Amino acid sequence: MSAIIERFTSLGMAAHDAASRAALFDTLHRAAPPILDGAPDWQRFTPGRIEVFGKHTDYAGGHSLLATVPRGIALTARRRADGIVRVGDIFDGQVIEVDPSAEAPPHYHGLQKYVHVVAHRFFLNFPGCELGANMAIASDLPRASGMSSSSALVVGVALALIERAGLREREEWQRCLPDLHALAWYLGCVENGLDFPGLPGTVGVGTHGGSEDHTAIIASSPEHVALYRFVPVEPLDRARMPDDWVFVIASSGVQADKADSVRDRYNRASNGVRALHRIWNQRAPRPAASLADAIATADAVAQLRTWIAPTEDGAFSAADLHRRLDHFINETARAPLALDAFRRADRAALGRLADDSQREAGSLLGNQIPQTMLLAQLARDIGAFASSSFGAGFGGSVWAAAPAADAEAFGRDWVRAYQQRHPELGAVPWFICRPGPAAVEVPLG
Repeated sequence: MSAIIERFTSLGMAAHDAASRAALFDTLHRAAPPILDGAPDWQRFTPGRIEVFGKHTDYAGGHSLLATVPRGIALTARRRADGIVRVGDIFDGQVIEVDPSAEAPPHYHGLQKYVHVVAHRFFLNFPGCELGANMAIASDLPRASGMSSSSALVVGVALALIERAGLREREEWQRCLPDLHALAWYLGCVENGLDFPGLPGTVGVGTHGGSEDHTAIIASSPEHVALYRFVPVEPLDRARMPDDWVFVIASSGVQADKADSVRDRYNRASNGVRALHRIWNQRAPRPAASLADAIATADAVAQLRTWIAPTEDGAFSAADLHRRLDHFINETARAPLALDAFRRADRAALGRLADDSQREAGSLLGNQIPQTMLLAQLARDIGAFASSSFGAGFGGSVWAAAPAADAEAFGRDWVRAYQQRHPELGAVPWFICRPGPAAVEVPLG
């Protein structure tokens, strides 16, 4: 365990979080042998992420302000020779196998669906690669909680298969994926099934998302929040979280599985942006790669507004599209301002921006439920200087920014107040953290 603790502390993780990572791997090691059929060849840790700002902006080329949490998925893996990929979750007991060369049967869902999407895309994009592997996983991310447990699974399995198959040595890799940010964009396309330049798409998991989660998971820096724009992924800036600030994360208790229970509502938010982008490309002299590129000037925004009403999309009214455009413009603009608030340790500015983001997530984006709105408001009432829900929406979690010295008492009071309003939800998972490191290989032994 000491080597694992040293690995995480060397990356800037707090000692107690590093110790908890070591304990998670220790639990994994005890349960993994029947899944691996032998000793592991390598192992990795893949964190969850906090979307500080940037609700539903990434797939349209907008801005997001991101960080990782020091919780996530521990994965250990062993090569196998027959091409089959086996993954076992030691906590829920599920063990699945997929054949990367075959199309997915209709009954695949959950873990099996995600693993097959990754393995099959690699099989098609890198012909002849050797993908056979056994993997065991253990996660302490609350499922469908907005911390991107699903994308952490995609990234963790993908990085393990990249190692197994030696994909970084392939000509296709070196031509199409020259850096970490290109890889983040590609892994987003693996999950959503879209084409990536030079690497054609196939069936994804069923959600029309972007690459925000994958970018945070593989490119974040400990102790920092990072500003990105997307399509393609471009790092813009980062700022250290003030030393006396922490995030307190609490789950609403309402799961929001974006590839299952809330898929259609999630995709409606995404499809609204795609409708706007389509209207632009049908009318403008030159097509744009994303909605953000299309409306890069005030004149372009005004022009798009004139085109919305007479070309209503069948699934959206003109009012729907104007609201979706307003949300995208406002939320994209907030992320750089929030980065500046972190840099200046300006609590009041961050609070105003978060309040605006939370309010418009309900009134314009429409991805909030009463529980997430209440949880965010209670955080402010009880003493957080900023709070907002994050992730796909329609459930999930809320982050609160609070003084480090008061975080324990704040968290207990916050969760107690929420439980008093919603006793039917039972225990509410919550924890305190600072931004953690990106996905990382972990030493064996």
